[in-house]
Amino acid sequence: MKNRRRAAARVASGAALLLATVGLAACSAQPNPPASTVTPTAAYSSDYRTPAPTVPAPLRGTLVAADSLRSPSLAAKIDNHEDARPQIGLDRTDIVFEELVEGGITRYVAIWQTDVPELIGPVRSIRPMDPDILSSFGGIVAFSGGQEQFVDMMRAAPVYSAIHGESDTESTFYRMDGRDSPHDVVVKATELVGEHPDLAVPGQQFAYSFDVPSSTAAIDGAPTGSLDLVFSDARFPSWIWDAPSAKFLRLQEGSPDLSESGQQLSATNVVTLRVDEVYDYDAEVPRAVMVASGEAWVSTGGKTVHATWSKDAPTSPIRLVDDLGATVRLAPGNTWVELVPLDQGSVTVVPPAA
Repeated sequence: MKNRRRAAARVASGAALLLATVGLAACSAQPNPPASTVTPTAAYSSDYRTPAPTVPAPLRGTLVAADSLRSPSLAAKIDNHEDARPQIGLDRTDIVFEELVEGGITRYVAIWQTDVPELIGPVRSIRPMDPDILSSFGGIVAFSGGQEQFVDMMRAAPVYSAIHGESDTESTFYRMDGRDSPHDVVVKATELVGEHPDLAVPGQQFAYSFDVPSSTAAIDGAPTGSLDLVFSDARFPSWIWDAPSAKFLRLQEGSPDLSESGQQLSATNVVTLRVDEVYDYDAEVPRAVMVASGEAWVSTGGKTVHATWSKDAPTSPIRLVDDLGATVRLAPGNTWVELVPLDQGSVTVVPPAA
């Protein structure tokens, strides 16, 4: 009897041990609780791509996609007679030079590359300083003709001359209805540029800062309410600082200067150069001496800094340095260059009204 009780106890003990072992195994077989998961945010998305590289536009200094500006520059001799106003396309220029011509009036050498309009004009004839102005840009120059000696000078420069009345401009130049001759010759600008894909992209003409506040004039210049210029008794443009647009607005003879679009012409930078005028080719036609040096003012961001300009050769860009000899940096944007004559012109920098 005693032996049977001992055997039963051993069986019960073994069963208990077996149940404990099975229970332990069952517990150990339970899966681990799921780890918390984190959904990647957009910043870590596998679709992230490195931004395309950018470079400064050569005639504006604004950042553009690399290799996006592959076309040559287009310059045009733009009329500034009262009957030629409002001009077409001046509100989209990269750089404009204003120069004195005969009779005390001015004309423009306007240059586009960043934003070429479909149509520009009216264009007029070439003048003797234009080859020296344009040789550093290369590209194309559009004009309506001129004295043979001046046309020959322009043809000899490293710029393609597109001249009204020539066989190669029959499809791109025409006289516009509603305008009086000779202030009616206009150019199909984008079409003309498209005909010359072999011409090189222009080189950078000025040094540029990162933005308006970091430009030389904005940092070191004197506060400027307006810039009043005199070319002659007939031409006295001015530039008024407009803080909301962060640009200088252009007036001619006291009235707002408008483009055909109705927009008042404006500039991020106004570069004023005092230039000597000579009459070495024609007793009636002045030539601004461009391969030279002289006094300058650079107006950007509502301020103006005094400077010196120099141009070493027709193919060299204009160099600007401040009174300490440091390179003047313009702000990214469009620029007007005013070639104010030494003998009869004047430059007045007017501080803001109190």
